[in-house]
Amino acid sequence: MIDIQHHWKNRGLMQEQKYIALVDCDSFFVSCERRLNPDLNNKAVCVTSGERGCVIARSKEAKEMGIPMGQPLFMAKRDFPKCIYISANHANYGEISSEVMAVLKNLSPTVEVYSIDEAFVDLTGLAKLYKMNYYKLARYIKDEVWEKAGIPVSIGLSRTKALAKLASDKAKTTQTHICIAGKCGIPKLLKQTEIGEVWGVGRRLAPKLRGHGIRSAYDYINKNDVWLKSRFGKLGLELKYELMGNLINKVSNERALPKSISNSRAFEEFSSDLNYIKNELMIHIHATCRKLRRINCKCGTIGVMLRTKDFKVSYEKIDLKQPTNFEFEISNSAFPILQEMFNPKVVYRSVGIVLENFNPCSTEQLTLFEENPRRVKNEELAKSLDKLESKFGKNIVRTGFTNKNIPEKQDYLIKPMD
Repeated sequence: MIDIQHHWKNRGLMQEQKYIALVDCDSFFVSCERRLNPDLNNKAVCVTSGERGCVIARSKEAKEMGIPMGQPLFMAKRDFPKCIYISANHANYGEISSEVMAVLKNLSPTVEVYSIDEAFVDLTGLAKLYKMNYYKLARYIKDEVWEKAGIPVSIGLSRTKALAKLASDKAKTTQTHICIAGKCGIPKLLKQTEIGEVWGVGRRLAPKLRGHGIRSAYDYINKNDVWLKSRFGKLGLELKYELMGNLINKVSNERALPKSISNSRAFEEFSSDLNYIKNELMIHIHATCRKLRRINCKCGTIGVMLRTKDFKVSYEKIDLKQPTNFEFEISNSAFPILQEMFNPKVVYRSVGIVLENFNPCSTEQLTLFEENPRRVKNEELAKSLDKLESKFGKNIVRTGFTNKNIPEKQDYLIKPMD
């Protein structure tokens, strides 16, 4: 085993001991559905991406049945008819996720939201504050999330984010759903961890590492620094030291901007109706724009995805002349893309939008030639839409076409739901 202290003394990078936890919601989408409908407890439940989609989340009971992740819904229903299948409601999941994160932020001043169902929490020094050891503190956090948000979680605790991630994976297999990897437990954890399971390695890199004889996380940390850096760069070397227990990437309250925001869902019925597909695309554009406004950003690139009944996918993207987070500005660019991709002789199953190239609204610079008064009105309208949905619920306001014949110039209407 490499002497961790020796390595970091030579680099002048010795740090104070940190205690990092990864709180991971168990089968999050299923747990959300069970919170909303307790009758689903202790039953085999799968959440799907839509009526013509695939399985995207499974309860423990569904996993024990043998239902594979990603299986098309029609096959799952055929092979496992006793399971309960529910179409995903991402708006509800987002709200419940916010509740979970609020509980964590109330317990620790440093919480990094990693995904909709995961967060890193810096617990350093909190054992003294709460007057309990770190195991009891982890159990306390688990109980608080369950009591206040109604969601079960697994917690991995160790010295770094990479090790906390491995510990959280291990926690899911324990009775308490808590795993602590301390100094003495790190080597054992690394030996038990297949290299493909290491956070950040991924499916593409894992076979390459195995080709060099690296089959476990323990094998990885015992590779020479020069060898690792020459083949996998700075990040590859940083991963080694994170796995050795030295915190390189600190837990941060500042959430990094996502690389992209996308939204897509299978149609209720297959369709070759361009108007219907445009209206579906508009729904997805609204959903992504609302997410973009929540993080106070605008996008500079958009992409349109169109999937046929036979699962063939067309995708085109363009750069916008001016960054925006307003639905109608994005649709004015997205619809011409869709028009070029669309073939009336083809039957389609879904359409989607992808937003990329984000910039914070605070850094935006207006141009001399931009229609600033109109842009201000658009932004005020977008804020009004968000306020209405926050007060009355998702899709209380819908957008649609006033003419089904698709004239060259589209008019839009905003109307309440029936």
